[in-house]
Amino acid sequence: MAETTATPKVHRTDAEWKELLTPEQYRITRQHGTERAFTGPYWDSFETGLYRCVGCNAPLFRSDTKFDAGCGWPSYFEPVSPDAVTEHRDTTYGMVRTEIRCGTCEAHLGHVFPDGPPPTGLRYCINGHSMVFEPGK
Repeated sequence: MAETTATPKVHRTDAEWKELLTPEQYRITRQHGTERAFTGPYWDSFETGLYRCVGCNAPLFRSDTKFDAGCGWPSYFEPVSPDAVTEHRDTTYGMVRTEIRCGTCEAHLGHVFPDGPPPTGLRYCINGHSMVFEPGK
């Protein structure tokens, strides 16, 4: 039998999330909000490091996959692993988009679009408030 290496899921009550996160982090990650373009952290940062989920510290994106999409949000062409994020159909605001959530705690991160650079052609457009940055990784 193969050994499982899956990361355990993180579950918290709404009260626990509110205690852990700032009001803006809570609004974005738990209520599926969006920060205004060019206002959140990391949209214009290109330091070397690792971007982790603000809710559970799971690794999400490496700095070497970050690119300037000109959209005002941190953008990446791929997550650290296929199970780092999950995809969900989003039909809010009269649009059909693909929402991205943390694969560990289901925090809303942003959306993925098919207009990114090689090698994937994808643009993971992520709210900066949904992440914390770990320099040098």
